[in-house]
Amino acid sequence: MTARAADRARYDRATEHLDAPVAIVDLEAFDANAADLVRRAGGKPIRVASKSVRCRALLERVLAKDGFQGIMSFTLAESLWLARSGFEDILLAYPSADRSGFAELAADPKLAGAVTVMIDDVAQLDLIDASRAGGTEVVRVCLELDTALKLFGGRVRVGARRSPLHSPSQVADLARAVSRRPGFKIVGIMAYEGHVAGVGDSLAGRPLRSRAIRLMQATARRELAERRAAVVRAVRAVVPDLEYVNGGGTGSVESTAAEDSVTEIAAGSGLYVPRLFDNYTSFSGRPAALFAQPVVRRPGVGVVTVLGGGYPASGAAGPDRLPVPYLPEGLRYDPQEGPGEVQTPLLGSPADDLLIGDKVWFRHAKAGELCERFEVLHLVEGDRVTATVPTYRGEGHTFL
Repeated sequence: MTARAADRARYDRATEHLDAPVAIVDLEAFDANAADLVRRAGGKPIRVASKSVRCRALLERVLAKDGFQGIMSFTLAESLWLARSGFEDILLAYPSADRSGFAELAADPKLAGAVTVMIDDVAQLDLIDASRAGGTEVVRVCLELDTALKLFGGRVRVGARRSPLHSPSQVADLARAVSRRPGFKIVGIMAYEGHVAGVGDSLAGRPLRSRAIRLMQATARRELAERRAAVVRAVRAVVPDLEYVNGGGTGSVESTAAEDSVTEIAAGSGLYVPRLFDNYTSFSGRPAALFAQPVVRRPGVGVVTVLGGGYPASGAAGPDRLPVPYLPEGLRYDPQEGPGEVQTPLLGSPADDLLIGDKVWFRHAKAGELCERFEVLHLVEGDRVTATVPTYRGEGHTFL
């Protein structure tokens, strides 16, 4: 029996009392992935990206482990909810226009002490001030650096379009503007190199493209390491007591941690290891989060149909944003239909061994987005479900 076949047998036994659709997290794999992230970080703390987890119980589990410290959140409403739930040191990774949230933040000393908001423009400070509604608490802010690689005089750009702050002088200018402004305190710098951390460099069947990606990423790492160090020096000249410089992601933990200017690493997807993280030469993880759909039809030889399963991930639409049938091995989509909202035909010889009511296990393309589809995660240890915990959705929250 292969390792994957053994996993399928375990998952089927663990969930035999549960009707599909059902979502699980294999805790042995989750914990092993967490340990591997800590190893790769080389002693620098890891800030957990909550959008890649979206389950308070699992955030608590990973933050209880040595090597993890703090949360990187994705909306202000989520940040405030987590702070009210007892989480501390929450860095909001994206600018917000949530006026009611800023009013709540500025009025509550506990929340203001726990949550740091992201800015890259003075206009964002104006919005926060206009939203205070009398609240006088100092708002902690983090400055975001654009990490994109610019080539040929800026005519070619590689990287996400995030912050407008690209040069050390631009970030230092904003730091000075914030420092002159009452009611705000700069505590950190963030720089997420998504074109390195979030792009696989070993694409199956595409050796030339894989090589091109590796060359691009090597160039990007060298350029960003120099520029990020210069940015940190420029900002520390204005704000000597910076608490942290955050960088990286699951796909770039080692290279980012190797930079002296970086004090902590952001990561989250590496805990669940969705399918987009199969194509990296720097690390390999164990799939920990899966979902199962039930077989409801057997249309013919080599074909079964499962209920639902059309759970595309965010990003530019394409086959890599689709979940993949994982267990039993050897199933594939019908290219004329793909995964559907209500039904999904699956082709392959393993279909002939599947009966009505059997489970087919899938992996989602991205990590935490799976939790937008399920209210609970069943936590599996060995061949048993040892706990069932709510996702954000199960607690009544879909923050985006």
